[in-house]
Amino acid sequence: MMEGIRQRFPAWSDQQWLFGLWGLFLLFSFVVGAATEWYFLAFAPLLLLLVIWTLVDTKKVFFLLMACIPISTEVVLPNGFGTDLPTEPLTVGLMLVALALFLWRMPRLKGFTLTHPITLLLVAHVLWIGISTMNSDLLVVSVKFLLAKIWYVAVFYFLAMYLIRDEKDLSRMVWWIFWPLIFSVAVIMARHAGYGFSFDQVHKVLHPFQRNHVNYAGTLAVFMPLLWYLISGVKRFGWKWLVLAVVFGWLLIAVYLTYTRAAYVALALALGAYFIFRLRLIRVVLVGGVLGVVLLAGYMLVGNRYLQYAPNYDTTITHNEFGSLIEATAKGEDISTMERVYRWVAATQMSRAEPVLGFGPGNFVNFYQSYSVNSFRTYVSRNEEKSGVHSYFLLLLVEQGWPGLTLFLALSLWVLAHGEDVYHRTTDPGRKRAVMAVLLVLVVIYAFLIINDMIETDKIGSFFFLSLAILVRMDGLNRTKDLSNKADTGDHRSQTQQHAQPGVGGQSS
Repeated sequence: MMEGIRQRFPAWSDQQWLFGLWGLFLLFSFVVGAATEWYFLAFAPLLLLLVIWTLVDTKKVFFLLMACIPISTEVVLPNGFGTDLPTEPLTVGLMLVALALFLWRMPRLKGFTLTHPITLLLVAHVLWIGISTMNSDLLVVSVKFLLAKIWYVAVFYFLAMYLIRDEKDLSRMVWWIFWPLIFSVAVIMARHAGYGFSFDQVHKVLHPFQRNHVNYAGTLAVFMPLLWYLISGVKRFGWKWLVLAVVFGWLLIAVYLTYTRAAYVALALALGAYFIFRLRLIRVVLVGGVLGVVLLAGYMLVGNRYLQYAPNYDTTITHNEFGSLIEATAKGEDISTMERVYRWVAATQMSRAEPVLGFGPGNFVNFYQSYSVNSFRTYVSRNEEKSGVHSYFLLLLVEQGWPGLTLFLALSLWVLAHGEDVYHRTTDPGRKRAVMAVLLVLVVIYAFLIINDMIETDKIGSFFFLSLAILVRMDGLNRTKDLSNKADTGDHRSQTQQHAQPGVGGQSS
């Protein structure tokens, strides 16, 4: 049959035949989708194109995934599950590509990447999530959490490390993120302007790009160091520099208009961290921070002193003006702050009940109410939106036990301390800026994680693992250059010795 068709169209090239077959497949998908009312079948040709594109040019599809992050939307599925479209399907597909690449190129993979302490600590972190999942009180929830963690690490760490080879690739990726982010911010700010940029209306203008104003602020704050990286890489006071500088200022205004205190603190900490890393003071700061947290926790827990800080239920209310919110925060009467305390107290009680394996990943919200202390209750303690503990470190303690928290803390402390060393060992200016940029991204994320649990979201978690991958990649480039320099030095010395010793005893024959 096909031979007969070819005889009727002898002049068609292979490209025309492929285009014709593609047209038939497209028509078939539309007809079948309409006939069966399975309208999603109409998208089958696009899915096929995406699969082919991924196999042909994986890097571009990865950049496409990064471009989709600022404009992705959260969709609630039946049985309480949810997904992010289109980022999560793209992430799952790229995870399969990452697995295939790993198996294909495993004999040629550099041992440095796979045995790097950051890689080992990250793998240990994921393995412990798997162990705590097996002990979960709600296995289905924990398995979904574990799978999401696996594809995040596979794509945004391992695949990113493979695809982003140097600072030039990093710049290309940031530009892919830049334009969709600018589009989403422009839409949100235009809507917000219609409400006079009021504090109490900010939630209404975020859909479909953001879940809430904290996620929105987090997305903007995380991108600021990357935007600084772009600005620092172009000619100062040139037209591109001026445009990026204006955008930087505009995004700072956008951050302010999110009315998110965590974002203000995170960016201030990032600015301070820039000088801390340059002055080699991060270890001193980390030791001081850990000691401060231990002393504060000990003070609050000994003799149950934390009970003295219970809020007044009648005065702890929602505030519609940002100035009133700041004032209420200082007095301990802001409902969002005190609701956090309510959940932190419950998390502390839960950690005592399951100190080793925890309650299982994703399970805090399902069990914390019975461990809460009524004197810390607020008007929103019923938690109808099913939000978490609002502290990623406490969340790890509750859901994965002390080993889970310890592994993540070890990873975090090592990343910041070792990242400072990588920065000072880097001699290439562009690569040095790249290292600083991802370190500042991590500082912003850690600042948010203290009072939020956002690392499981595509808006924040993707940049966390991506920053780790870039840091390891830059560390590898430095070591490759060091080995190359040593080899060149060795060859030079050998040649010098040969010229200096033309005969026995160093004398001419």
